[in-house]
Amino acid sequence: MSTSQYLETALAAARAAEVVIRRYWEQGVNVTLKADASPVTQADVEAEQAIRKVILGRFPEHGFYGEETGTTRADAEFIWLIDPIDGTKSFIRRTPFFSTQIALLHRGKLIVGVSNAPMYGELAWAERGQGAYVNERRVQVGGIEALADAAISLGNIKTLAGTPGWAALGEIVGSVNRTRGYGDFCHYHMLAAGQLDLVIESDLNILDVAALSVIVEEAGGTFTQLDGAPIDLATTSVLAAGSAVLHAEVLGRLGS
Repeated sequence: MSTSQYLETALAAARAAEVVIRRYWEQGVNVTLKADASPVTQADVEAEQAIRKVILGRFPEHGFYGEETGTTRADAEFIWLIDPIDGTKSFIRRTPFFSTQIALLHRGKLIVGVSNAPMYGELAWAERGQGAYVNERRVQVGGIEALADAAISLGNIKTLAGTPGWAALGEIVGSVNRTRGYGDFCHYHMLAAGQLDLVIESDLNILDVAALSVIVEEAGGTFTQLDGAPIDLATTSVLAAGSAVLHAEVLGRLGS
């Protein structure tokens, strides 16, 4: 297992954030609302500060795009994409379905991804060409190709309701072997490990899934937006599958 300087830095930053998160998990934290009415806590802010300190301490020339502290050096060759607590609502309600997401973008291509879910007990990571790992075990997608054999997990599908895609999604759900809604980091970890075959999700942004896309793809999966377009900084939806064949079938059923 080869660990580059960038992956090692991402892992160190995730561990620094975990120290902050565990402290607030034990002592509790006050909640405030952002302008978009989404919640934020002091744990979010301090965890991102801890991540920023590790990353920019080693690579001060790199760009940084953080959920809580914004963007610096947006024109840099390397840009770090950070969500210190993806799943703040879960964190607030003391359920373990939240994680720290750290990804590295190099000239428009995501090359490193770390997803740490400390209270769930999983640390996943990947870098291009080196495979994907969950808790130091190399993982691989299941490779299921037939929709009838597939297990699907859905997340944040509210925006699909009332659109033409809603009917298509209903047909897909009616065709699979098993349907669940694990959400957040969890169903992407499971997809990478071959425990799920398909993830459909909307109402998200690139900071939620940048790292996870690297992990799923390095595990052998296919990861795009719902319309089949590549993941980019404007991403708001995901269609991820454990095989290219399954991905193509679902994409065709969803249409536009």
